[in-house]
Amino acid sequence: MSKVPTIVIVDDDDLNREAIKTLIRALRYNVQAFGCAEEYLESGQVHNTSCLISDIQMPGMSGGDLQNRLIAGGNQIPIIFMSGLCIEVMRTCVTETGVFGFLTKPIDVECLIECVNRALKNFDSKAAEEGSM
Repeated sequence: MSKVPTIVIVDDDDLNREAIKTLIRALRYNVQAFGCAEEYLESGQVHNTSCLISDIQMPGMSGGDLQNRLIAGGNQIPIIFMSGLCIEVMRTCVTETGVFGFLTKPIDVECLIECVNRALKNFDSKAAEEGSM
């Protein structure tokens, strides 16, 4: 029996965070939601995260800063970024670092589901490789 993936949402926009949380639950994944990057990092949930969906621009630590902290800590979590602004430079910057999606708010549900599926497939294959070593 395989473990149900845990999807983490980090977004300071309460309505968006709750809408995505509801969608992820409907897909039958475990879900954790946080209003800021610092709250997520302090939660103890980093090592349980199968996929991270994060806003780019948030008060305090940005989504890009969160990604850098995770990588520096040795955590290679698949990330899907979202933003209310479609800034091409930002999109290029984050997609060059192995991000599995960059979505503009309001989020297209089908695109989000596709990104989550692709990220989890990658996460599962990495976990299998690590388990066979």
